[in-house]
Amino acid sequence: MADQPSSAELISPAQIPGARSFPARTFPAMGEPVIHQVNWIGLKTLYMKEVRRFFKVQTQTIWAPAITTMLFLVIFSVALGRGGKEVLGVNFATFVAPGLIVMGMMQNAFANASFSFLSGKIQGTIIDFLMPPLTEGELMLAMTSAAVTRAILVGLALTGAMLLWPDVHLRPAHPWAIVWFGLMGSFFLALLGFLSSIWAEKFDHNAAVTNFVIAPLSLLSGTFYVIDNLAPAFQTISRFNPFFYVISGFRFGFLGVSDIGDTNTAVLHSAIGLGVLNAALALVTYLVLRSGWKLKS
Repeated sequence: MADQPSSAELISPAQIPGARSFPARTFPAMGEPVIHQVNWIGLKTLYMKEVRRFFKVQTQTIWAPAITTMLFLVIFSVALGRGGKEVLGVNFATFVAPGLIVMGMMQNAFANASFSFLSGKIQGTIIDFLMPPLTEGELMLAMTSAAVTRAILVGLALTGAMLLWPDVHLRPAHPWAIVWFGLMGSFFLALLGFLSSIWAEKFDHNAAVTNFVIAPLSLLSGTFYVIDNLAPAFQTISRFNPFFYVISGFRFGFLGVSDIGDTNTAVLHSAIGLGVLNAALALVTYLVLRSGWKLKS
């Protein structure tokens, strides 16, 4: 229209008293990465999102598992711990308590890592995990770290509850073993849970892994007995169970003795072996996640 000013007649910011001029903003070329290193902000955001998710229902995710695991202590202490029965030089309740603590930690690490990702697949919100600018390693680290955080909280709740039991006397003999085996066991199950959620297509698949793999390996890992009481063939089978080394090593941290071997060197070798196993499982999980198997097709 004739009465409209031309572009040359428009007032520029420099002509306005007190106006600030801003440099022209340039954007990177399409396909050029903006985040060249670790996306710490995105990793922290996803981690906090997962922690807040399970913490909002802490009665179900933290306190309920602690109470359920405490029932094992009550039942087995009453059924098997009467008459001053001792195992590895301590009363039965003190013997079984560390195993129950770390068993509760591992089971809840698996439950947390397997639920969130699988529910996203089923509800169609998996894009919320895959679309943000996070690498496969950052995504895996955030999810497993949140699962380990839940495991630690469950472990602390269990420890506090078991210290109230009159026959339980827990004193750290080797703090490094408590920390290492607790963390390695939690990371091991968190990685398994994350891998299970990638494979599963519905909650029934995930429940099958829990009921037919995780639960039997946990209960048959020496939590309530020492493997020296088993027949030689079953002792050999038990030594192929990674849960056995986690539980016995964690117990070693409190009692100073274990049924892994006669020397502390055997426990140290088990600690190194668990670290190598976790590294291998993390690599497998990373490669599966990177391939997009059952996620992008």
